[in-house]
Amino acid sequence: MKNTKNMIPTIFKTLHVSNQDELGELYKNWDEYESDVIQLAGYVGHLITTEALLRHLKDKEAKILDAGCGTGLVGDILYSKEYKNIVGVDFSKEMLNRALKKNVYESLSLCDLTQKIEFEDNSFDAIVCAGTFTCGHVGPEALNEMIRITKNDGYISFTVRKQEWEASPYEKIIKELERSKLWQQVERYTVKVQHSRGRNLSIMLVSSNQIK
Repeated sequence: MKNTKNMIPTIFKTLHVSNQDELGELYKNWDEYESDVIQLAGYVGHLITTEALLRHLKDKEAKILDAGCGTGLVGDILYSKEYKNIVGVDFSKEMLNRALKKNVYESLSLCDLTQKIEFEDNSFDAIVCAGTFTCGHVGPEALNEMIRITKNDGYISFTVRKQEWEASPYEKIIKELERSKLWQQVERYTVKVQHSRGRNLSIMLVSSNQIK
């Protein structure tokens, strides 16, 4: 991702908010969100999370949760690949309204991923979470809930922005989940976005292995 401080103020502010109330206000009237983050900021999280998932998830009927779906960038890709059993959640009503217009989701609902997620255990074959684990958004504690609602042998594909990875205990929590045999790592790598000036995304794809 490029040096956002030199871009439009909204992009910079989203990466430096102190709480979700501030973030929600920024998203309310951000009608040019997709063009701003993709064309100006070079965002690729939606691409690499879905690519990683689809290397392993071959069942086109799989039920997939787009966690922090925003305007539906991930949903667009999945639907174009004929994965149409997609559920989207986001904490911003305005973003969900934009995603709704794409007609690629089975359902869309409000959800705060920092709290208990209102889905039953083992609800999904896979979860994609792109651009949500970042400063001022969602932290690594949310991974426990994602595991709970993912089926055994299901997948969780997510990105973490470099600054957030370094600021929060991702490594510690991920290792604890592995030691507890709640999941197993399938892929893990870091992508340096073109013209990113040091801003990297870490991608992880894990397979849920819940203890029943």
